[in-house]
Amino acid sequence: MKMKKIYKTIGVFICGFFVLLAALSFGQQKGFEQTGIASFYANKFEGRTTSNGEIYFHDKKTAAHPTLPFGSIVKVTNLENNKFVVVRINDRGPFIVGRIIDLSQSAAKELGFIEKGVVKVKIVVIASTEDMPDIVPDIAVKTNEPRYYKIDVSVAIPAGKGVQIGSFKNDENVFRLAERLKSKYSEEVFVETAEVNGQRVYRVIVGNSVNEIHLQKLKSKLATEYLDCFIVKYKK
Repeated sequence: MKMKKIYKTIGVFICGFFVLLAALSFGQQKGFEQTGIASFYANKFEGRTTSNGEIYFHDKKTAAHPTLPFGSIVKVTNLENNKFVVVRINDRGPFIVGRIIDLSQSAAKELGFIEKGVVKVKIVVIASTEDMPDIVPDIAVKTNEPRYYKIDVSVAIPAGKGVQIGSFKNDENVFRLAERLKSKYSEEVFVETAEVNGQRVYRVIVGNSVNEIHLQKLKSKLATEYLDCFIVKYKK
């Protein structure tokens, strides 16, 4: 009799376990809803690698979620003003209690909470990974695939000022970002190497001018993507 009770208990446990798995699996499919606090990526994450191997850019409509499958398409609604944005999950996070999603800066801007920093939202999965075509995003990075950069490098001593958009520890991310900035803005792009707390960092600076009006216009233009950018004077 004791053995029967033991087997019965084990059976109930196993059934409960699979029911839980089914519930979790169902929760990650189309129609999944969740309400909580949303935040957005800080500037330091621009150019860094996300959990699925892509490179994070502020102007892409992407987001991080703790459990939703990569590639899930999610509608995020700001419950304070009813604005919404559609994003694709390509990263893990946020890892702060109470927060349910980390949005790219462009997505947060559409929802209207850049100044506030966080906001209460409702997220709804409108397409699961099963609905997505089996393709690799054009910005995905394969760690086993060699990447080549054609580099025209020279030591420069700029005499004016530029707009610093960020500091990075990964030099390959700097290459990608510099390439993107050079193609998007008609400005020179400089990379300053420095050592901070014993670590090598790469500061990406756009432009070289002594015209304050031009610098302020350039800063305003860059600030739409890089909120914390600032004007710096090149060191001699």
